[in-house]
Formats: sequence, C-alpha cells, structure tokens
Amino acid sequence: MVDKLGIDKSIATDLGQTLYRCHGTTMAGLRATGYNFDYDDFHNYVHGRLPYDLLKPNPELREMLLSMPQRKYVFTNADKNHASKALHRMGLEDCFDTVICFETIMGHEGTDMIKKATGKDKRVGRQSLKMVESSTSVAVVCKPEANNTVAAIICKPSPEAMKRAVEIINVDAKRALFFDDSPRNIAAGKAVGLHTVLVRKLLSFHSGSRYLALDLSRALPQVGNVTKCEGADYAIANIVDARKEVPIIWD
Repeated sequence: MVDKLGIDKSIATDLGQTLYRCHGTTMAGLRATGYNFDYDDFHNYVHGRLPYDLLKPNPELREMLLSMPQRKYVFTNADKNHASKALHRMGLEDCFDTVICFETIMGHEGTDMIKKATGKDKRVGRQSLKMVESSTSVAVVCKPEANNTVAAIICKPSPEAMKRAVEIINVDAKRALFFDDSPRNIAAGKAVGLHTVLVRKLLSFHSGSRYLALDLSRALPQVGNVTKCEGADYAIANIVDARKEVPIIWD
C-alpha cells in the first residue's frame, strides 16, 4: 500500500484493517475505494514476503483428509500460486480435488481489465477518499467517481463469492459441508445453504485456505463443545477434531 499505491505510512496499517473488515480482503477494499492495480503484482508483492518456511507437513491432518470419502475442495480468497505453495509445504496438495481461488472466482477477467484500463500499478478514477482518524481506528469515507468502471473484486464473505464457489464445483449446497475459521464466512456459507463447521484453529498461517467436504446425504446435527457463531452447525477447536466432532463425514 505504501510502496505501490502511495498511501501514507502513518495510516496504512489501520486502513488495511478497516478495508479488510468492510470488504473481505484489503485488496478488495482498495479496489472498491478506487485504487487500480495489477492483481498479479499485488499478490506477488504481498505473498512474496510471507514466511512459507513456517509451514510444516502435518501427517495427522493429511491422514484425516485422505480418509474422508467425499470430494474435497479448497476455497480461498488468495491466488492460485499462494494456495499451491501453502498446500505443498503442508504436504496436502494431493488431498483435494481442486482449488477454488482468486483466479477461479474472478474468472481471470479482473487482471486483464485492470491492465487494459490503467497499466500496472496506476491509480485512475479514484474515489474521493477522506480519512477520519481517531486514537483507535481509521474510518474510510468514499464517494465513487463516474469513471471508476473496473469490476469489483468478488471474495468471501460476500454471498456472490459463496454462490460462485458452489456453482463452480456443481454441488447441491444442502449436501455440502463448509469448514472455516471466520464467523462471517460461516454466516455467508449458511446463507447459501451450506452446512457449516466453525474451526477455531486451522493448521496454517493466514493462508486463507478453507476446506469443503461434499456429498453428505443427510441433515447434520448440532454438536461440538466449542462456542458456536451465528450460522455454525458445528464448532470445533482444531481442524483435526473433525473426526471426533463431525463423525457423520465417515458414516
């Protein structure tokens, strides 16, 4: 944000967090508030700084995933390259049928539109931004301008992203189980008809990786001893607790 988009360093952190809360990802928030940039450059710059070496293989998680009889998918707001690296480091790349990622949801159209409209790392048609600072937060007040025509980024927790994911994998949402560590993503999944599992701890580092175990044949009871959020059918402390707390997967 500071190096590429010229945002003042003193407000960049709070602004990024505010955009994340309001739009699902900071990237989506920047686009929504009028910043135009090349999506691939954004992902490469941000993910290129992540400590992938902290991710280690997890045999217990791998064994559990491979034991699930249903089709399984990763649904992430991140780009394909980041998801691939994270799964490889955890030894899980062959545990899923496919990865639904930024490129999948956006259909590759977003990056091309940005390049045609602006060139890389340019800002055109910015919305009028007013930063309202306080001791604890930064509020963003924006007024769209008429020439801000580049398509919005679609990502979790938007209902549109959830609908697109279900359509892409071509399943009945009522026969699918959605795992996520974000209460707002869980609520979005429930809104499109998915059965949901809130996971308090995923074995990853901010990878955005989520798991879908599909083709369940009957309604899921509410179980688990972890506090649930709105829309959660299950709540588990750790992803590997699914075998004990969500046994219907293996029934």
